[in-house]
Amino acid sequence: MLRKALMATLLLASAACSVSGTSAGGDGKPTLVVGYQSKTINTVTAGTLLRSLGYLEKRLGSKYRVEWQDYDTGAPITAKMVAGKIDIGSMGDYPLLINAARTQDIPAARTELISITGYNLRGGLNMVVVPPESEARTLADLAGTKISASVGSAGHGTLVQALEKAGITDVETVNHQPAVGAAQLESGGVQGYAQFVAWPGLLAFQNKGRIVYDGSALNVPTFHGVVVRQEYAKAHPEVVDAFLKAQIDATRYLHEHPLEAAESVAKATGLPPEVVYLYNGRGGIATFDVTLKQPLRAAHEHDVTYLKRISPDFSGVNVGSFVNDGYLRKAYGPTYDADRASTANAAPVTGTDAACDLPVSDPRTASELWLTGEDATRPAATPTCLLRQIATAGGSVRAAYVPDTATGTRWFADRSIWLTDPSADPTARFLPFTTQDGADAYRKAHPKTEPVAYESALKAAAGGDAR
Repeated sequence: MLRKALMATLLLASAACSVSGTSAGGDGKPTLVVGYQSKTINTVTAGTLLRSLGYLEKRLGSKYRVEWQDYDTGAPITAKMVAGKIDIGSMGDYPLLINAARTQDIPAARTELISITGYNLRGGLNMVVVPPESEARTLADLAGTKISASVGSAGHGTLVQALEKAGITDVETVNHQPAVGAAQLESGGVQGYAQFVAWPGLLAFQNKGRIVYDGSALNVPTFHGVVVRQEYAKAHPEVVDAFLKAQIDATRYLHEHPLEAAESVAKATGLPPEVVYLYNGRGGIATFDVTLKQPLRAAHEHDVTYLKRISPDFSGVNVGSFVNDGYLRKAYGPTYDADRASTANAAPVTGTDAACDLPVSDPRTASELWLTGEDATRPAATPTCLLRQIATAGGSVRAAYVPDTATGTRWFADRSIWLTDPSADPTARFLPFTTQDGADAYRKAHPKTEPVAYESALKAAAGGDAR
């Protein structure tokens, strides 16, 4: 079933095989065609946000027209790049490899990976979700069921690796577009849903899903990046330079104006701003950085081996020849190597915690509160201090964000699994986790901890445990 579905994805990517070159619009100007995924909000600096800010058009000036084409997944973008109908596209790690495999033997369509949009070093951008009322609490509980995934996507790659790691062999993977899979999960057509950013967060926020597997448990980097047709880049290096500089501009804007960026992306996509900010905000699940970092390249090498093993139809990719940071080095400037070596989030949660009177300086515990009617979020030094803020805020909570105690994956406080450690410092007494598996593993290693319901933790924090 898995191999047949992946083969279908590869066939989609090769459905057209003639290259037509860049077309001109009615005004006679050459057209740059950009393929993007508006709802895949880990790519917004090369797609949704970049488009709304108009930075690319400003960089190009009046010489070129820009045509933006929006898709749900990377497969149709690859199909159009094979056909020469898209010049630049953005997609996730597994789709990038499929893109390279499908284009590498067609000189006019061959692509290169030229920049990164965003990443998570542990894999937290991909998750497996079940209906809220499901009895499943762990991935193992989904043995013998149907799980929806977009075959060949980053979310599907995480699912396959997670199932193999857990020794689960009797799951049927059903190939769906993300929105179709979400509807199937709600209707009972499937029992699980494995997807990439921002679908797991959206379903959790809407109370239509509950996480049973956080991709961070794999501890394998996941990321999205930008590809360009090599022939197009050689013919139009000034366009590639303008695109990358515009992407750098959009990344800087995202770091400096995270709430405004979240609102902008939400308006363009119909996603709730609270979900966009979960991933793209300060300390978000996604770290936005255009540089082609070594851990991400190593992850791609790992993924090539994995794709070859699970599908005989995947021809393989020479990652070394696929990755080309030459254009980016030129656009980025002299700090490229130093910034490429860093994996620090350029937009951390900082400030002073008003409830605990502590500096917010540790990304492993930094949390955030977003109250209705406020145009800025409130930083919290620890999840415990965040609970204290919620309990005493006196306002309506739009969203409250906490990092998983073990993996650091940012999640909604009221959707998290909580433990309490009576022996801990009062400002670090309550510990959040994205999944039951994560909480159980931590409790096994820390037997003094005990489960606590979210509402009970709030009441305890209001009573002074966070002081």
